[in-house]
Amino acid sequence: QVQLVETGGGLVQAGGSLRLSCTASGDIFGINSMGWYRRAPGKQRELAAAMVNGGSTNYADSVKGRFTISRDNAKIMVHLQINRLKPEETAAYFCRVNSYGFDHWGQGTQVTVSS
Repeated sequence: QVQLVETGGGLVQAGGSLRLSCTASGDIFGINSMGWYRRAPGKQRELAAAMVNGGSTNYADSVKGRFTISRDNAKIMVHLQINRLKPEETAAYFCRVNSYGFDHWGQGTQVTVSS
């Protein structure tokens, strides 16, 4: 059974930074991609950042230059460095790992940005 656990969320003032981490455990092999999504109140879940095997990254236009995704292959972890946060980025942030074509999701970590 695969488990993804996100950490690092919290309350931060606008302009502040956070580092989110996601640790995968269990029988997880053949990882194709890892990424971070977010769901703001009343909105649909959206991609924030993703990384595929080989290191190519994909960012939402709204986060380019402020978010950085990184991966620790040895520990099966994926991180998201978030800088210059905006109040409208208050959301639950979820980790996703694609293994052999199947998506695994974490429970999410809440990021709240005060103005």
